Amino acid sequence: MSNTEEIINKGNKYLMATYARLPVVFQRGEDYHLWDVEGKEYLDFIAGYGVCSVGHSHPRVVEAIVEQAREIIQPSNLFYNCPQVELAELLSRLTIGGRSFLANSGAEANEAAIKLARKYSRQKFRENRYEIITAYNSFHGRTLATLAATGQLSKQKSFAPLTPGFKHVPFNNVEEMEKAISEKDCAVMIEPIQGEGGVIVPDQSFLGKVRKLCNDHNLLLIIDEIQTGMGRTGELFAYQHYGIEPDILTLAKGLGGGVPIGVMMARDPLWEVFDVGSHGSTFGGNALACTAALATLRIILEEDLSSRAKRTGEFFMERLKELHRKWPQFISQVRGKGLMLAMEFKGDIAEEIVRQGLEEGLVLNGLTPRVIRFLPPLTIEESAIERLIDFLNQVLIKLEKQH
Repeated sequence: MSNTEEIINKGNKYLMATYARLPVVFQRGEDYHLWDVEGKEYLDFIAGYGVCSVGHSHPRVVEAIVEQAREIIQPSNLFYNCPQVELAELLSRLTIGGRSFLANSGAEANEAAIKLARKYSRQKFRENRYEIITAYNSFHGRTLATLAATGQLSKQKSFAPLTPGFKHVPFNNVEEMEKAISEKDCAVMIEPIQGEGGVIVPDQSFLGKVRKLCNDHNLLLIIDEIQTGMGRTGELFAYQHYGIEPDILTLAKGLGGGVPIGVMMARDPLWEVFDVGSHGSTFGGNALACTAALATLRIILEEDLSSRAKRTGEFFMERLKELHRKWPQFISQVRGKGLMLAMEFKGDIAEEIVRQGLEEGLVLNGLTPRVIRFLPPLTIEESAIERLIDFLNQVLIKLEKQH
């Protein structure tokens, strides 16, 4: 029995089967390269669902983590720690100002946003103002409240009754959103680009119209940048493409460089309603995670990885479009922004392409039976993209021969 088989068998014995895990055991990573326990090398086009924004085990991130671990990891939120304060200050300067609540994941950040929006609205307006409008096909997390906010019935159906206070409208449709507004609403919660929903990019004017709608109806605008943030789309934050600012901003994934962290930010004076005892997190804002986030964010800024994602993403998109033009009988659409891209097929072939990709040393993500999503490290190079394009072309050549 190989090392791979032994570890997989043990994992299947002791781990809950909440993921459809592929039969590979990764042991080491460097930049956009991965190696499994058998020593086989892969090119990574998913980056741990986008968390390894600066590549796997970036030397500066590793060094920062090691140095911090030698000093202190988590002194408790009854006290201050330096990395926590530095991170909150830097994020405030880079985004909407205001203050941060530090958590451990995107779902936790969104939970905090929901609580803050409801508390603020009740204090400023009236008691029964608590409903939040979100979009169909959205994804905001898997906790009970964020699952209710998520607009995907397939993820909700086994967990009824869901947390009340959420209603869904079509994405990229301000007219339907306006029709849905009632006196019970306190906020709109939206992804600037839907990620888990299929990498759906809205019209350029959409978020501006949503911002105006929120202003007109005294609704808070919560922008969920869990997947789109940290340079992924060619700007440091995706809302910057649309010339607007949210009232509440949530971050996670690419901020930690692979280390768990989540942040909920609120502009002045919204954050003031989160007073002592309003919310908390035992591990949130721990010195280790904040150190990793600081190192990651500084790399993104100093190396201008947002601009690099824009340039590389344009190259990537053009190569995907070339495949689309060559194989219109198999590919229905390519879409995305920066290094958040997707290819949609006319048949249910994504799973088979992902499987063949692993055989060829390419790590891909089948988002749905017909959609492959690409979220590589922001450091991915054109040569790696060319190898992927060649692989996809060869797969489609074989598919044509079968027809």
